[in-house]
Amino acid sequence: MITTIVLIRVEPARIPDAAKMLAGVDGVSEVYSVSGDWDLVAIVRVPEYDQIARVVTEVFPTVPGIQRTQTLTAFRAYSKGDLQQAWDIGVE
Repeated sequence: MITTIVLIRVEPARIPDAAKMLAGVDGVSEVYSVSGDWDLVAIVRVPEYDQIARVVTEVFPTVPGIQRTQTLTAFRAYSKGDLQQAWDIGVE
């Protein structure tokens, strides 16, 4: 599965509606309202790279209020769960 993080700037009055619409998009697993330079962060998880383009460049622009996005595609995940799983290989 390919994970992509999309940072999203939205017109302030449209943030809640945009978040709900994005959360309903096929391939979007999570949407967070955040502080800072961006308003929303969407986590996109899809099996193939070309699906990232469909979600981000074809579907996201149809959501009213989105002003700008920045897309970050993850190469590798580093989390406590991943590290623990690596140490547990072969242990029974």
